[in-house]
Order: sequence, then C-alpha cells, then structure tokens
Amino acid sequence: MTTSHDWNVINDAARAAESRGDWGAAIFVVSAAAECCSADADMHNAHLWHMDLLAKAERIDELATLAEADVHARRRLDRFLYENGRDDDLRQRARLGEKTALYYLVKLLRRRGEQTAAQQVVDEIDPADQYALELATRDDTSHRP
Repeated sequence: MTTSHDWNVINDAARAAESRGDWGAAIFVVSAAAECCSADADMHNAHLWHMDLLAKAERIDELATLAEADVHARRRLDRFLYENGRDDDLRQRARLGEKTALYYLVKLLRRRGEQTAAQQVVDEIDPADQYALELATRDDTSHRP
C-alpha cells in the first residue's frame, strides 16, 4: 500500500523531471505508481498522468499500443491528434469505430471552418451518430461575442 509520504515523493520526483523536460524519468516514476481504474484514486490519477506524459513526450506509438486496450490511452491519443491537427489519423481511427476520434475530427474540421467537410465525414463514417451530427451542424454563431 502506498502511503501519503510515498505519493509526495513520487509527485515531487515526477514534477521535477517534467519541469526539466526529462520525459523518460517522469514517465518512469509515474508509470510505476499508475493503475488504470484503480480503487485507489492516487493510482488512477497517476495512470491518467502517465497517459498525459506520453502525449507530452510525443511517444505516440507507445500511447497507440496502450490505446488498443485502455480507454484512457484512446481518449488521450485522440485528443493529441486533434490538438496537433492530424485529421488523417483521426479519420483512420474514426473509420475503425473510435467514437472519440470521430468527435474530435468533426471539431477539428469545424475549427478550420470546414463545415461541409464536417457534415460529410459524419455522413461517411456514422450517419446514425446523433452527437456527431449535432457537432457537425451546430450553429456556433450564437456563442460568439
């Protein structure tokens, strides 16, 4: 069982490594304390932090491998692809049935002003997905100042 002192040591070591850009050390420390869907909130949070560190370190192959069986890795990978404008990768993942990738793809196309392309991608990949359709057709002008 990990004590509060242990978590402080892990947190401090990982934060220090992260702040100096030593992704390998940060990932090593955090991953050792990480457990997906753990009943221990610290271990679960460490798992989420681990996924985030992999994305920050651009260790995408490693994140993609974990994404095959880990919902948190899938979500973080899809968010990384969105943040980096990688629509082709999102499209490929969406075609394989990854819903989060479809939603991020639609958001990316909309962010670029490609309204028609956003609607087409939903029609092509999953026309029955009401949320994707809403994202593609939502009138965002009401939210602008």
